[in-house]
Amino acid sequence: MTSPGPLEKEAYDMSGARLALTLCVTKAREGSETDLDALEYMFQQLRFESTMKRDPTAQQFQEELEKFQQAIDCREDPISCAFVVLMAHGEEGLLKGEDEQMVKLENLFELLNNRNCRALRAKPKVYIVQACRGEQKDPGETVGGDEIMTITQDSPQTIPTYTDTLHIYSTVEGYIAYRHDQKGSCFIQTLVDVFTKKKGPILQLLTEVTRRMAEAELVQEGKARKVNPEIQSTLRKQLYLQ
Repeated sequence: MTSPGPLEKEAYDMSGARLALTLCVTKAREGSETDLDALEYMFQQLRFESTMKRDPTAQQFQEELEKFQQAIDCREDPISCAFVVLMAHGEEGLLKGEDEQMVKLENLFELLNNRNCRALRAKPKVYIVQACRGEQKDPGETVGGDEIMTITQDSPQTIPTYTDTLHIYSTVEGYIAYRHDQKGSCFIQTLVDVFTKKKGPILQLLTEVTRRMAEAELVQEGKARKVNPEIQSTLRKQLYLQ
């Protein structure tokens, strides 16, 4: 048995309860039900207690997440991890509720941070956002480079307010996200396939999701388009779902 290398990080304890909340606007978003079915399958496979709510208004996005936070903090059994899936039309930093009103993503994100959700303090919180982040469309480039992300780890007696969080966006800032009327969104379908069939730390799995999406040719209005997810991490340890 080989000794761990210097870069091998400690893993999060995943022996406790795993909780998931999905808020999805299906109105004028054909293919959403296919994505919801795929997510339900993924959460079953990964042993998450999953709650789904269709067609929330902007205010209900906020209210449902507040309820989720309160339910987490009221539980007596240990909790290991929480997933929040947000699916709607959107713009950069905003989601559009079923009522066409906007809710700020940062207001939703802060509800589960280390200050506001004690039961998830120092526990991994994963947000998956399937929404447009602007109007730009990417035709693709002949040659591309890899995005480099550095994660630092620190273990003082206190932890920063915003650590242990992973934000996974279906597209990069300023760009639209694509969804097929029958097959669902390339992002959700690819993510579910990788998360349920592959094993490894979550950032490694997300690299595979990005690779597959980068290779995919999406056709919109007869034109080839490219799209890739964007991952923002403040995780301090490795997160294994399998």
